[in-house]
Amino acid sequence: MKPEKNVLGGTLQSCCTDPLTGFYRDGFCRTGPADTGTHVVCAIMTESFLKFTRSRGNDLSSPMPYFNFPGLKPGDKWCLCASRWKEAYLQGVAPAVVLEATHKNVLDFVEFEWLLEHKHSED
Repeated sequence: MKPEKNVLGGTLQSCCTDPLTGFYRDGFCRTGPADTGTHVVCAIMTESFLKFTRSRGNDLSSPMPYFNFPGLKPGDKWCLCASRWKEAYLQGVAPAVVLEATHKNVLDFVEFEWLLEHKHSED
């Protein structure tokens, strides 16, 4: 199996393992036929984004033990749906993105320049 690519053209890096993210819960923002939400954006949660997504009917802050979901807090990394990140971008509340861990398929939904505007910086 060929390694999956990130938006920079390199090998897709892990987004986060604590909490364990990704559609396949393997730490990677990979996608496949069963992933109808296209969870390919490795993003760093902010309070404004968490409030925004909750207002859209997807509460990522509240724990759901049944699904082994701890609930997210600002600073956590998580694989977001490409369409939700785009919606947040258009509303001015898009969280920072880890480009090395963001799957190239996001480019089917958003402009690369948008991701660069929100590139996470270690500085």
